[in-house]
Amino acid sequence: MSEWLVLAIAMAAACAVVLAVTLLRTRRQEALAAGDPDLQRDDEAATPDVLEYMTMMVGVVYAIVLGLAIAGVWEARGSAQADVQREAQALHEISRRAEVLPRDARAELREDIDAYVSHVVRTEWPHMIKHRELTQRGDELLTEVREDIALRTPANELEAQTYQPMMERVAIVQDARTTREQNAASTLPGVVWFGLIIGAVVTVGLIFTMRMGRTYRELLVAGVFSALIAFLLFLVWDFDAPFGRTPGTSTAESFEQLFPGST
Repeated sequence: MSEWLVLAIAMAAACAVVLAVTLLRTRRQEALAAGDPDLQRDDEAATPDVLEYMTMMVGVVYAIVLGLAIAGVWEARGSAQADVQREAQALHEISRRAEVLPRDARAELREDIDAYVSHVVRTEWPHMIKHRELTQRGDELLTEVREDIALRTPANELEAQTYQPMMERVAIVQDARTTREQNAASTLPGVVWFGLIIGAVVTVGLIFTMRMGRTYRELLVAGVFSALIAFLLFLVWDFDAPFGRTPGTSTAESFEQLFPGST
């Protein structure tokens, strides 16, 4: 299911529930007030000042918590993308430094790098998004790249000077790959999601204590407020997966830009 479709359904459902409950509550109060005029006068003064104050405080606290959650998942996504850029850039530098190697060794090394990049973008990336883990084949292909460099004896001084920097780049790729697997998991723990959902229910539920729904303007405000809460929760849910939630989501731009032929 498309993420935009999920957002539209969530916002529409939130608005529908709030508006339906508000309208039903308003109609019920009007029916009761029609039979008892004293009840209508009591209802006009039914919201004490302390309740308005508590409603405001709950809204402020929830807004702070929601803002911190959005900032946290946004920072986690940025960090994950930076690690992907680091992995792709290190591979690109290895491929460029291979210019000093003989033709056969250079072609073999670049072929193994292209095979690794192609596997990461076409196979491993959808698998990582779906299962939150990397593939064994990706580890094997990276091992082949490492062996192409480590098992070859430098033939001259220029190759000897290039050997150590290339091995350092392989270590960077391995480290970035490990970090990418760690970043594939959800950022927020379950207890935080429990608090966000309960907080949303309480915050929206407080609308019904403020005698909302007497005019269409109040209904509009209630609907927009509930849709905003639904949108912000969707934003947190979407960013909580640093590499996206659907296999068709392309978040491997760093590999695609540096290795257009391989991807």
